[in-house]
Amino acid sequence: MLCMKQALADMMAKGSKTRWGNLIGYILLPFTIALQDNPLDYVLQAKATIDRKKRSLEAICTFSSGQLILRTFGVKVAAALTHRVLSNTTMAFSSLVGPLEEISFYGHPIAYLAPSVYGHPHALTIHCQSYVNKMIIALAVDPNVIPDPHQLCDDLEESLKLIQAAVVKNS
Repeated sequence: MLCMKQALADMMAKGSKTRWGNLIGYILLPFTIALQDNPLDYVLQAKATIDRKKRSLEAICTFSSGQLILRTFGVKVAAALTHRVLSNTTMAFSSLVGPLEEISFYGHPIAYLAPSVYGHPHALTIHCQSYVNKMIIALAVDPNVIPDPHQLCDDLEESLKLIQAAVVKNS
């Protein structure tokens, strides 16, 4: 633990050439709702689209243009633009890789990590966070659009089980 604290302190020191902090860029993906005979068909199609988008400059361009707008026009314009983009999306999805070993905060062990957001202008946000060989799925929903988020969680869990079964069957 001392090693991690020292490494963070070194990164934060004045004159350090190490960059740290959140650098956020966006990629917009088509969201297809379709029934597939094989659950892996949907996964493979989505993976191909995501890989193509990762190889493009979309995330870098959205980050750079966001930085330019923020520096040129200020926080209000950047916030209004971000709000407008998010208002025209169906859902937001984030997937974060967490630590492989248990961590603690001031000597208290962390049981799980579950990121979330509040006040977003779309009906559904899904966060997937790994932590010590398990995955936490956190949903942020608009109750006027999705009245039963627990059912949605159950459906997501069932979908993951179907995908897992298809992977086991095909391997």
